[in-house]
Amino acid sequence: MDKIMEFLPFLIPLLIVEFALLGYTLYHILTHNTYKRGNRTFWLVITIVLMNFVGPILYFLLGREDA
Repeated sequence: MDKIMEFLPFLIPLLIVEFALLGYTLYHILTHNTYKRGNRTFWLVITIVLMNFVGPILYFLLGREDA
């Protein structure tokens, strides 16, 4: 238990950034109709399943259509 408390100051900001990125990614997916690759359902599944930074980063690199 002491090990978790030791890393807590580093984990809390990381979790906040992770969920903020996830929230922004989901918002972007749900409010846009066109994607470079795939469709809305594909990117929702990828983003939610690979939630810890990987899914949102993949979406912004590979799926987001430049406006």
